[in-house]
Amino acid sequence: MKPSPRLAVLLTALAVTACAPQTSSNSSSEKDEKTGTLRVWLFQEVGNKPKEKAVDSVVAGFEKAHRGTKVHVEYIPVETRAQRVKAAFNDPKSAPDLMEYGNTDTAGYVKDGGLLDVTKEFNAWNESKDTDPTARTSVTVDGRTYGSPYYVGVRALYYRTDVFKELGLQPPKTMDELASTARKVHAAKPGLYGIVVGGAYTYGAMPFVWANGGELATGKGGSYASAIDSAAAQKGIKAYTSLFGDANCPAAKCAGMGGNDTITAFAAGKAGMAIGGDFSHTAVEAGKVKGKYAVVPLPGVKSGSIAPAFAGGNNIGVLKSTSHRTLAVDLMEQLTSKKTQAEMFDAMGFLPTFADVRAKAAAEQPYVKPFAQTLSAGTKFVPASAGWSQIDSQLVLPTMLQEVISGKKDVGAAAGEAAKKMDAAFGSAG
Repeated sequence: MKPSPRLAVLLTALAVTACAPQTSSNSSSEKDEKTGTLRVWLFQEVGNKPKEKAVDSVVAGFEKAHRGTKVHVEYIPVETRAQRVKAAFNDPKSAPDLMEYGNTDTAGYVKDGGLLDVTKEFNAWNESKDTDPTARTSVTVDGRTYGSPYYVGVRALYYRTDVFKELGLQPPKTMDELASTARKVHAAKPGLYGIVVGGAYTYGAMPFVWANGGELATGKGGSYASAIDSAAAQKGIKAYTSLFGDANCPAAKCAGMGGNDTITAFAAGKAGMAIGGDFSHTAVEAGKVKGKYAVVPLPGVKSGSIAPAFAGGNNIGVLKSTSHRTLAVDLMEQLTSKKTQAEMFDAMGFLPTFADVRAKAAAEQPYVKPFAQTLSAGTKFVPASAGWSQIDSQLVLPTMLQEVISGKKDVGAAAGEAAKKMDAAFGSAG
């Protein structure tokens, strides 16, 4: 996700504890109003209507249970959220009470003082005990909890079964086969991208780095150093950027694409393959390729292996500036409850963060299998540093990819420059 740059802490903890009532002891607001309007920011998805329907159901139940309370939900574009969140943190009066945020945003938002510590409430919530460990880690910083997991997500390889059958192709079993298969599709059908890829699609590119033995960074405990310019990482960058060009996905069209763009193209029938998430399923089903596609794990370097996927997903957190702490925490729990996550799975294909709910979903829907296989094969995450917010919001990795794709720099030079920017961000985070 694209988190905001580092921001100033809204108010000091000393001022909060001296002035605030007991129910909001770690909030920037002195108030805990029990009526009024709660503002919620959620992400706009590709094909957002099913999400809106599920959320509207939660909101209706919440308003009925809390007389005198209204909930206003705004769906914000993922691409511009960094600016919106920055403004909200700087001006609490314009901030929502709750917001959806990417799991890579957590450390940065906590450091910026934007998220409310809900450790006590989350631990007391009877459903939280069934949250899977990976998802719980995504809302945890220094042992404290700053939100509730909303869904987990991994990416796999979508491919056109009708096109593959017509051309006598099989799903690729290695990354080399992926590239050659893409070229075969485009050669036979010039109107199709063999595999649609994006120069701004960080989490579509990273499996190529990880599968080749590379890493984003090395270190732990908040202290990291970039590893994106290592020999192994550069090999992965070369593998991904080689997919751009006239033989597959022309740079002029594909260099600026992000993840949503690639799924939109695949769903519209413009590509033979695409790297998409379990969360992309609904959008693809609603497109022209319905009934003409399948999904397999993204292959690794060796035949039969699975490329490590980014352990993605989103959370919902309460902002520290809320004047409705109790209501906001309650709504957070309702929006991320087992019931709602099951409904979100049915509506959008979002994988639940509760192990028992996810197991039931996998048993009921066969399409979950390749994503479950990918999870089981082992996933990767971004460095647990507040510096990642700066790296992501400054588009360090997309810039690196686009410089290579455009021919402005070779892989070594582009990766070296990206590494310098990453190290500066890690250093500034402390």
